[in-house]
Amino acid sequence: MGILLAPERPAIRTTCGCGGIGRHARLRGVWLRPYEFKSRHPHFLIRAIQALPESIRPSAAIVLVSNGPGELSTWVRPLAQRLHRQMPLRPEVPAAACSLKLLLVPCPNGTGQEHRAAAAWGLFERIVPARQFWSLLLRPQRFGPWPRQGLVVFLGGDQFWTVLLSARLGYRHLTYAEWVARWPRWNDRIAAMGSLAADQLAPRWASRCTVVGDLMADLSESARSEAPLPAGEWLALLPGSKRAKLRVGMPFLLETADRLAALRPGCRFLLPLAPTTGVEELLTQAGPANPIARTYRSGQPRLLAPDLLETPAGTRIRLVRENPAYGSLSQCSLALTTVGANTAELAALGVPMLVLVPTQHLHVMQAWDGLAGLLGRLPLLRWLFGVLITAWRLRHRGFLASPNIAAGRLVVPERVGAITPEAIAAEAADWLAAPERLEQMRADLRSLRGQPGAVASLAALVQELLPPELGAPELKSPN
Repeated sequence: MGILLAPERPAIRTTCGCGGIGRHARLRGVWLRPYEFKSRHPHFLIRAIQALPESIRPSAAIVLVSNGPGELSTWVRPLAQRLHRQMPLRPEVPAAACSLKLLLVPCPNGTGQEHRAAAAWGLFERIVPARQFWSLLLRPQRFGPWPRQGLVVFLGGDQFWTVLLSARLGYRHLTYAEWVARWPRWNDRIAAMGSLAADQLAPRWASRCTVVGDLMADLSESARSEAPLPAGEWLALLPGSKRAKLRVGMPFLLETADRLAALRPGCRFLLPLAPTTGVEELLTQAGPANPIARTYRSGQPRLLAPDLLETPAGTRIRLVRENPAYGSLSQCSLALTTVGANTAELAALGVPMLVLVPTQHLHVMQAWDGLAGLLGRLPLLRWLFGVLITAWRLRHRGFLASPNIAAGRLVVPERVGAITPEAIAAEAADWLAAPERLEQMRADLRSLRGQPGAVASLAALVQELLPPELGAPELKSPN
């Protein structure tokens, strides 16, 4: 069944000038584009558009497509906030001609709770959970009316999903390519993070690509001064946000914290809660309900206060509920983390880290993208395929941490193998005892960060691909 189409919309024709028209305008007999002039009455056009009957009013939709909690916090949210600042968008401006929507796509890195976290931001007119992606693709009219014009923006997941979605809706297509743009033929524009992604494009597609920079380079420079932590040597624990990672990460890092506390009694610990993870989930994965937890000595922690955990050994861990937790993370001397978007966040904040991948639990490490991830989760053969695929991917992995991939060399240590909490605690203690080594890693991370401005550049590309009467920055309502 096709998409419900709105009636044909009349264009707005200008036959005479308005006081103060800029030099690029043509005064008579032309179709005047809003971005071609500056007026003493800069908002007259948006008022004229809003005065039209709703059935013929020009309209469009911006559909941001993403997958996991890391991408939502570091890519989707900053871009959505920037777009709302630059132009009138629903839901913040109910009478706006353009709406901002969020579509979550199937992905092994997703938790199934991303739509709840995004809803709390109040930035999107409609949010479609990942479980409804195929239903939307087959029958989009069931999810409300869709304007005839729009833009699909890839911000995480499998790039092929946005190829399908933009074709189904008849919308233009923009991809933010972190490392590679896989389907340039079906992209109107490509926003590359850096030269690594841009240089891989064939010459025939190069004109479609613009290097905008790293979206995480825009993290606030003042993050360290936000919500200062109590004095002390702070270490961050990041076990992951997906259940597969939490099953390994929670018991592993809790025992590591116990051992490190014994080696360095003054060390203090914090654990940022992902927006898709609750305290109950952390406690469950650290307790007897998780078979993997039985192989570690930490035991199930107890909740002393809403923001404080204590292990049976007496190690206290501060829970950080703010999201994103950049203020608290930026004040840490070191972080122990799993692989994922969190390594890019830590790198952007200049926080030294040890990246941990304990491979002794291969049967639960099935959080891969694409076909490998689908095979690794087959109901009947998931254990066998999960082990084989994970083992193959780790053997042919290259670098896993985002700063190492970006640099093409080992900037932060990656500990992959049958690692133990005892060994990681000893290594962390060695790093903490050598501030000059930590400062060198911090300097290396800052050198990779790039210049701020990527979010603004990507927002400009979004507006460039919108219909002219909707995408111009000058149409931002003063209210």
